[in-house]
Amino acid sequence: MPQLTRFLPTAEDTLALGAALAPRLEPGMVVYLSGELGAGKTTLARGILKALGYTGKVKSPSFALVELYKLSRLYLYHFDFYRFNDPRELEEAGFREHFSPDAVCLVEWPENAAGALPPADIRIEMRIAGTGRDVEIYADTETGRLCLKRFKH
Repeated sequence: MPQLTRFLPTAEDTLALGAALAPRLEPGMVVYLSGELGAGKTTLARGILKALGYTGKVKSPSFALVELYKLSRLYLYHFDFYRFNDPRELEEAGFREHFSPDAVCLVEWPENAAGALPPADIRIEMRIAGTGRDVEIYADTETGRLCLKRFKH
């Protein structure tokens, strides 16, 4: 069962959810962002990054596969595995080293690298619902549960 559900009527609401989640993320966390094309995964990542103090343009790393953001309190890697065809590509690309205790990893399309990724602390599933988005957030580890507990209060 999801620990948190939300309906986000607008892109601004998606940015606000990311902004509210951002200060609760801790180094070492892995966050999966799942949903169809256009569900708002990159917009949510943009909200997280902006709230953490990033002032540049946040784009989907679809072609680069990963974008690194060095922020004041942590490193944040934003992955997009939409174009991955084989989970072994993760090893061959050398991305495994980015999943470290000093970094937060946001992973779009984690299902395309299934079996090659570390488990998620938090899974965020997004679905298009009319003109808005339905969001379900799951905490799969104790770290994830603590993060969501702080988020709810």
